[in-house]
Amino acid sequence: MSDLELLTQSLARNVRRWRGERGFTLDALAARAGVSRGMLIQIEQARTNPSLGTVVKIADAIGVSITTLLDYERGPKVRIVPADQAVRLWHTEAGSYNRLLAGAEAPGPLEMWEWRLMPGESSASDPHPGGTVEMVHVTTGELTLTVDGTEYRVPAGASASFEAGAPHAYANTGAVPMELVMVVSVPPPAH
Repeated sequence: MSDLELLTQSLARNVRRWRGERGFTLDALAARAGVSRGMLIQIEQARTNPSLGTVVKIADAIGVSITTLLDYERGPKVRIVPADQAVRLWHTEAGSYNRLLAGAEAPGPLEMWEWRLMPGESSASDPHPGGTVEMVHVTTGELTLTVDGTEYRVPAGASASFEAGAPHAYANTGAVPMELVMVVSVPPPAH
């Protein structure tokens, strides 16, 4: 089987699977994704190779990553992310950064991050969708966590969890670098 055939088969299997897990009818998913019902049928029957734009629309509508929709693997799996493949999405010249260490769908997106904030630096976040939960474990320094205008101190060795549907920010007001591991759980999209 060619790579393209393998991708087409994987996409068909995974769209059917996730549409079923989310409880979407063909019509409901077509409307959410902005693609025709006919296109979805062709995709689920592995009779077409849709554009990347179409795959992105379907992934967004289902609430999973493109990688999840194109995943070749079947059955229970373990995914190892080598250290050099963790994705750095934000950084500053002073040395602050975050890295996406791993992600999964369980039943909505689930992500694990590594953060480093240098003294005096901070990172603010807009509210996430309702039902989103963040958990942090500080490994070095002290985190100043602000959630909906209230400030909390989280020292090294301590952990915190909060509903992230409100504005929140991470800051290092101390004199040494602050490092933490964060897990973000986003609920699946409503039907």
